[in-house]
Amino acid sequence: MWNLESLGWTSALGDHFEPFAAQGLGAARVAVVHKDLYGVYAPEGELWAEVSGRLRHLSTSPADLPVTGDWVVIRPRPAEGRATIHAVLPRRSLFSRKAAGAVTEEQPVAANADTVLLLTGLDRDFNLRRIERALVLAAPSGAQPVIVLTKADLCADAATRKEEVERMAPAVPVLVASSITGQGLMTVSTYAGPGLTVALVGSSGVGKSTLANRLLGRDAQPTSEVRAHDGRGRHTTTQRELISVPDGGWIIDTPGLREIQLWADEQALPAAFADVDAVAAECRFRDCRHESEPGCAVLAALAEGRLPAERFSSFVKLRKEVRHLALRQDARARQVENRRIRSLHKLARRRPRE
Repeated sequence: MWNLESLGWTSALGDHFEPFAAQGLGAARVAVVHKDLYGVYAPEGELWAEVSGRLRHLSTSPADLPVTGDWVVIRPRPAEGRATIHAVLPRRSLFSRKAAGAVTEEQPVAANADTVLLLTGLDRDFNLRRIERALVLAAPSGAQPVIVLTKADLCADAATRKEEVERMAPAVPVLVASSITGQGLMTVSTYAGPGLTVALVGSSGVGKSTLANRLLGRDAQPTSEVRAHDGRGRHTTTQRELISVPDGGWIIDTPGLREIQLWADEQALPAAFADVDAVAAECRFRDCRHESEPGCAVLAALAEGRLPAERFSSFVKLRKEVRHLALRQDARARQVENRRIRSLHKLARRRPRE
């Protein structure tokens, strides 16, 4: 049996749920997703649920269906240990990436997280450009991004690395931690306090599952050794799972990201490029592209050495990537709408005339 408040239920969720409660439906939180089957925590206990035919029919993308961390409306069948999901309640946050491969589709990772811990190792995994991408990815989620530099016990100059990241992202908290020595774990645990949900995100081998186990105080997640030749680990976590923390919070552990596929727009860039954004505000033209325009403050800062060339190069690369993504998203949206219209026309032709 689960108490909704202990799962993170809020008065705002209660307001959204009220019309469903009047229909005799219940509420639950999604703990794990297995293809078309969802493990949920509900007042009736831990149930396996499937989405209703209507909800699936109305869904136009994976983001319309339940995600780990979601609050859902269910009709429970406790005697069977099953339930049917009829709706997804409005999300406070949604961390997503672009689905792997050529398809332009959103891949939701975690819903309703208060904080997203962006983990990167202070070993061979350390890469400022990768951290930039992770910040751009996290910016549209609605959750607070926090950078956690793990494996501090393997780095002799952790303080220097931390300063590099802080200069790059001055508005984002940067923590240094070690699951071996316990350094920084107390600070990290505050983000998973009572009623709070934190998502752990990072590439394989950065120690997500090991960190999760330390925060949980038990070996809830399997771990594996990191390959010595490249510092990489196997994808120990194979599914996104919501796990309770002894202090009353929740962790969403996620599989390692082989590559950070952006699902964001240009509005997300300042999250990783506050320095570029600040200089760009001084450009003569508001829509300056920082290429050859007169009065471009960015080009002036580059010439004077006030803005590192590698930072601007990375900014230009990511700006090009998100612009290309926007074009592909528009094309896909048109395809989805055209399919919807054709479906309505077919349905209309099937109806008998009065």
